[in-house]
Amino acid sequence: MLSAQTVLEAESRIRPHVRETPVDHSLHLSLLGNSDVYLKLEHLQHTGSFKLRGATNKILSLTPEQLRRGVVAASTGNHGLGVCYAARQAGTKATIYLPRNVSESKLAMMKHFGGNTILSSDDCLDAEITARQAAEASGQVFISPYNDLEVIAGQGTIGVELARQLDRIDAVFVAVGGGGLVAGIAAYLKSVSPTTRIVGCWPENSRALYECLRAGRIIEVPEEPTISESTAGGVEAGSVTFPLCQRLIDDQVLVSETEIHEAMRVIFEQERWVVEGSAGVAVAGFLKEREKYAGQNSVIILCGRNITSGKLKGIL
Repeated sequence: MLSAQTVLEAESRIRPHVRETPVDHSLHLSLLGNSDVYLKLEHLQHTGSFKLRGATNKILSLTPEQLRRGVVAASTGNHGLGVCYAARQAGTKATIYLPRNVSESKLAMMKHFGGNTILSSDDCLDAEITARQAAEASGQVFISPYNDLEVIAGQGTIGVELARQLDRIDAVFVAVGGGGLVAGIAAYLKSVSPTTRIVGCWPENSRALYECLRAGRIIEVPEEPTISESTAGGVEAGSVTFPLCQRLIDDQVLVSETEIHEAMRVIFEQERWVVEGSAGVAVAGFLKEREKYAGQNSVIILCGRNITSGKLKGIL
């Protein structure tokens, strides 16, 4: 079961290995929204993404025998980076199965962190299926990017930091893929600040969990390409994030690719930060809904920075 206590335990466990990221007040976004807007700079995490938190908590929760065998994951980038980094810190080995279209820069970073990378297929889902089969055959632990309570608790440590860093939080804008990040943050924040509203933000082109929540059950949702690669993909059948998100997300917003690109430009031009598409989704969500949150204290999670130079140039 996910609770505020399990998130606090995760925070204590991962603290020596994970950066406590700063919160910045954004004058530009505050003026636009007639409110106080704060940016949680999670893109400054060691691997450039919040994913390190969940991977670290999961790996540090393993037994010595499990660590000896090593761990397995499937990823298009950020989750794999987090697992490789955390595995090296814990003295174990990580094998990451990836689709062949993974960016060369992320592939190089995973190898730099000591990961064994296997380009297994042309499809993210196939890579995950292959990784699970390999883990089962070898007796290794498979680390899901979101469908794991220890991973979710690790992501929720962002909420613990926010509660320390800010006196009042009226709303938090979070990009949503599988739901691990938003569920973890909400599980803690709502325990200490029940009135805080959790705003889930999705790209219109990739909104699997959004449609599942609307349908009241996990369904297959067709997807189109999105700059928010980190939130792309379907929701696993029986995912533990689904009931958590049903209970914890207060507001939902869809944003277009144009709105995501504009949000990424705003963060670059006004804040001088380079962020990836998933962070742009959360910013775009705030910009689209800002009138509803006028006069309030809002937090936007800048969840990652790992974007290729080519894509960044195209957006800017």
